[in-house]
Amino acid sequence: MYEQEKIKPYTENGHKREQVERMFNNIAHSYDLLNHSLSWGIDRRWRRIAIDSLAPFRPQQILDIATGTGDFAILSAHRLHPQSIIGADISDGMMSIGQQKVKKQGLEHVIRFKREDCCALTFADNTFDAVTVAYGVRNFENLDQGLQEIRRVLKPGGHLLIVELSSPNHFPMKQLFSVYAKVVMPTLGRMISKDHSAYVYLPATMAAFPQGEVMQTILKKAGFSQVHFRRFTFGISTMYLATK
Repeated sequence: MYEQEKIKPYTENGHKREQVERMFNNIAHSYDLLNHSLSWGIDRRWRRIAIDSLAPFRPQQILDIATGTGDFAILSAHRLHPQSIIGADISDGMMSIGQQKVKKQGLEHVIRFKREDCCALTFADNTFDAVTVAYGVRNFENLDQGLQEIRRVLKPGGHLLIVELSSPNHFPMKQLFSVYAKVVMPTLGRMISKDHSAYVYLPATMAAFPQGEVMQTILKKAGFSQVHFRRFTFGISTMYLATK
C-alpha cells in the first residue's frame, strides 16, 4: 500500500473511496474557485501544456477519469477536437457542475459524464485512444489497480496522461511550499469551502504521493511503456505521459 492510500479525508475507519466521494460532494460548490485561487491561476497553463502533449496522437475517444467539474475535459475538447470525451467521477456533485459548464459552452455533443469507480471501470477492453487524469490520481483507493484498469480500457498504442500536484525538492521552494501547503491551503480551504478536513487531506496526499522517477517506475510496473515525466513551476505540478 502506498502512503497516500492510507490517508483519508475524515476518519481512519471506512473505505477511502466513500470518504473521497463525500468530500468532493461537500466542496463541489467552491471547488473551481479554490482550485484556481490556490494555484494563483498557474494550473491553467499546466493543463494546456499537458493536453497539448496528446495533440500529435490525435485521440478521438478520450476518457477523463476523476473529471470533477469537467475543466480538463472541456479544455481537451477545445484543444484536441476529439469525437467524444467521457468524464468519469464518483462525485455526482462535481459532475453536476461539470454538466452545467458543458451545456453553457455547447459541448454536449462531445462531452458526457458517467459515474465510475476508477478501480472497477465498466468499459470494454481497448475502448479509448487516450485516458487523462488531472489532479485526481492521488485520490485512488488503490493506485496499482486503478492504473491496471486504465491500461485495460486503452487501445494498444493508446496514451495515459496524468497531471498531479507534487512537492518541490529544492531550497527555497521546498520550504516555502511546505508552509503554503500546511498553513495557507487549509486556512483558505476551510474559509471558502466550509469543509474543515478537505484542505488538510489534499495537501497531505500531495506530499505522500510518489513523484518523478518513483511514479515512473510504478507506471512501468502497471504495464506502460515510454513513460516520460515533466515538472512544472519548480516541481509544484508534474505531468506523466505513458503508452500502452
